[in-house]
Amino acid sequence: MSKLTVFDHPLIQHKLTIIRDKNVGTKEFREIVDEIASLMAYEVTRDLPVEDVVVETPVAKTTQKTLAGKKLAIVPILRAGLGMVDGIMKLIPAARIGHIGMYRDEESLEPVEYFVKLPEDIDQREVLVVDPMLATGGSAVMAIDALKKRGATKIKLITLVSAPIGVETVQKAHPDVDVYTAGLDEGLNEHGYIVPGLGDAGDRLFGTH
Repeated sequence: MSKLTVFDHPLIQHKLTIIRDKNVGTKEFREIVDEIASLMAYEVTRDLPVEDVVVETPVAKTTQKTLAGKKLAIVPILRAGLGMVDGIMKLIPAARIGHIGMYRDEESLEPVEYFVKLPEDIDQREVLVVDPMLATGGSAVMAIDALKKRGATKIKLITLVSAPIGVETVQKAHPDVDVYTAGLDEGLNEHGYIVPGLGDAGDRLFGTH
């Protein structure tokens, strides 16, 4: 079974509490989502492989650690996932970016895929799938399906807030995909929204309704 990591770092919890507030405006919401994504990426990439290199400081030659050429890709689930990309790119500027477009059918609440554009060598990269909300888990499962269909084998899912049912759905469908979230919430309401959640992340990021 895949691993679930719920971040309890005080900075992440503090910033998540701020954006849960319905009175926080678009600009501040977007900036804080960016900050949380950076903080989460720091931990999500903890297991990246390193290798020894020799560098010469102003004082002496020394053997130190550097990343071992691991290729990464960041794949936001459109559109809300876009809000998390820049925060991660600040730490990993060499990562490639793919996009998977989904929308939720308002009647069935099921996800519908409408766009997939990925780096050509996605099969050689560790993929970080990002989406602020993990509600029913349908969109995340479909996005991971799309990645695996195109050869991706090492995938992690990074979310801001998750419902237990969403985590279970992803773990059942993709037991090899670890899930990282800043908040594991109570559940879903009758409209499929996470409770207490933070509302519609896409609308709050982009100022739409």
